[in-house]
Parts: sequence; structure tokens; C-alpha cells
Amino acid sequence: MAEVTLEDVTKVYGEDVLAVDKMNLDIPDGEFVVFVGPSGCGKSTALRMIAGLEDISGGKVFIGDEVVNDLPPRDRDIAMVFQNYALYPHMNVRENMGFALKLRKMDKNEINRRVEDAARILSIEKFLDRKPKALSGGQRQRVALGRAIVREPKAFLMDEPLSNLDAKLRVQMRTEIAKLHNRIGTTSIYVTHDQTEAMTMADRIVVLKDGLVQQIASPQVMYENPNNIFVAGFIGSPAMNFIKARLERDNGGLVATFGGSRVPIGRDAVGEAKEWGKEPESFAGGEVILGIRPEHIEDVEFAEDGAAGGVMEAEPQVIESMGSEKYVYFEVPEEQAAHPRSTEVVDDAAEGDDEPDFGDLMVARVAAESRAKRGTGLRLAIDSTKVRLFDPETEESIL
Repeated sequence: MAEVTLEDVTKVYGEDVLAVDKMNLDIPDGEFVVFVGPSGCGKSTALRMIAGLEDISGGKVFIGDEVVNDLPPRDRDIAMVFQNYALYPHMNVRENMGFALKLRKMDKNEINRRVEDAARILSIEKFLDRKPKALSGGQRQRVALGRAIVREPKAFLMDEPLSNLDAKLRVQMRTEIAKLHNRIGTTSIYVTHDQTEAMTMADRIVVLKDGLVQQIASPQVMYENPNNIFVAGFIGSPAMNFIKARLERDNGGLVATFGGSRVPIGRDAVGEAKEWGKEPESFAGGEVILGIRPEHIEDVEFAEDGAAGGVMEAEPQVIESMGSEKYVYFEVPEEQAAHPRSTEVVDDAAEGDDEPDFGDLMVARVAAESRAKRGTGLRLAIDSTKVRLFDPETEESIL
């Protein structure tokens, strides 16, 4: 196992296509890090530079204490798992898993031991004599993982390994990969466009957009305290809602107003923002973007604090019953619509994300017992302690 470090790593295609821009990242030994972002954000390019499959235009990549910029992939002591499995069709599972070790001229008994140990970990012992064409997609992916495990590398690199699987199998396999990492503990870097995979698997998430790192944090920190509007809208399903609001001073505190609604901003939240070098009070008297996640908007009838945090009037356009809750989609007045549900997020939905796209509709996750009806007015309570504010110019977080 080894630490992986990127120092100002840059990739330029041709003369002016900047794929990755001065990426800095330190991955401690044994950590599971997920690169996530929309198509074309540079996540796979960054992974391929670590693997040695792409030349580095600038900066340094360290694996352990060694700079590996000029080392070929075979000398970096990493194992890569690809999206398309990359299994040899004429070899059985045992031969596929042990092939890299055979090329190293490793002792045959040691190869068999490693292959059988990996097969036992992945529960594919009974498939060792089968050819890939006789396996399901999930079984093939286990074989690809097994081929990586037997090498006992310093780091695992995984490039969207689950994207070819159906939704149910993706859920199962991401659990298996997480269990595998907990058992083996090898440094792992995983690339995906699926933010659910990132949230459920990662020790830390790296969000990229247009080749730039937007935020590096644990899943919970990133969910609760996104750096900017892009991260706030990309992480979370359904995505965070955004509304244009005006920030005013109110009895020594702050209040965000939009339409006929008023949402108080707690003094504790303002104080905490100041500790992090932000000055939300400097935006008083001007426009801000208010962000609130769907689970923090509830039917007033079922809100614990009633209207204490602020209330907005809504007219449901679409209602989805999820069994334990309902998703209520509704419009806000056009002048308050501030939905940076970016085209990148929509593109990801087109790539296979199961979340439907309702354009500029906002969404609330309300109690299953709510009597919300399409086309009938509904009062929704906002949990003001969960509100986030963003600068409309820079789109950076100010709260």
C-alpha cells in the first residue's frame, strides 16, 4: 500500500484544451477516494495520469515517495479496473485472474494461492473454470476486481467499473466493493459520474468541473457545507433547490425574503460563517441565492416546528409517492427562480441517472401522510437552520 500525491498536476490536449488544471491532492495510505463530476470534467483523465496511461503536461504524481511521471504503467505497481471489464475471452476465470502474475514469472503455486484467495473473497470460486462469456455482468466485474486483487498493488484505480450494470446490481456491487476495501485496506481511487456511488462509498470525495477541483471533503461535510452552487446542486438526490432572495437585517440578525416568505438566518450560523472567514452580513440589503435541500421543506401540517423557520406557498405540479415519503414538485415565481441545475447535471441524467428531470421545478420531500394534491395550494415549512446562502456573482458559499 502507498500514499498517492498530486502536485499541480495538469493535462493539456493540443495547444489550448485544458482537461485538468493544477490538481493538488494528497491521498493517505489506505484511503478510498472518489472522483466525481459531469462528463468532460477531467476525472478519468486525472485517473489515467496516475495510472500512466496519459502523459502529464505539468506537475508531479507521487506513489509513495517516488515521482512516477516518467514511469510506464507496468512499473507503477498499481492495478486498474475498467468499465468494460477487459477480460480475455479465450481464457477461463482462473487464467484471467492469474495472467499478470504469470507474466511476472511468479511461482505457479503462489499464483494459484493468490487466485483462490481472491476468488474466495469475491465469492466466485465456482466460476474459476468458466470462460467470461458464461458469466453475468456482475460476475465479470468480480473477476476484473479479482485480477486486480491478486497483484497486491500499492493502489487500486477504478474507472466507472459499475456503469455497465443494471441499477439493482450496481447497488449490490458498490456494497461489495466497499466491503472489499474495508477488508483489504489498499489505497483506492474510484471514478464515477454517479454522486450516489460517491456518497455511499467514499472516505473523501473530489468534485471536479471543467478540469478544476471544486471541493475535497468527506461525504457528510460536502453534503452539509458545499463550497459553491455547483457542488450544492451536484451532490444530493433530488438536488438542492435554489431561490433568488433578498438578505435583510432583522432584530440584530438576518432574514432572507422572497415572494411573501421570510426565512430567518440564525445567529449561530452567521457566527460560524465568520469563523471560516465569510461575511454574510456584508450581503445585507442585496440579493443572494438561497439553497435548501428537499428534505428540509415539509408540509406545514407535519413540520415539527410548524411555521417557525419560514413558510412558502406552493402549488404542486407533480407528486411522486415513494411509500415512506412523497416528492412534491412545484413552481416558484419566475423572478425568484434561481435554478442552476446545470446542464452538466442534466447530461449525467441522460447518461443513466434514474432521477427524472423536471426542469426548473423545486422539490420538497414531505411526509407520506401529506394531503398534497396536484393543482391545489400547499403551505410548506422551511427548516431555516439548514438554509445555505450563495453569492449570486461568484456562486461561492457565504453561509
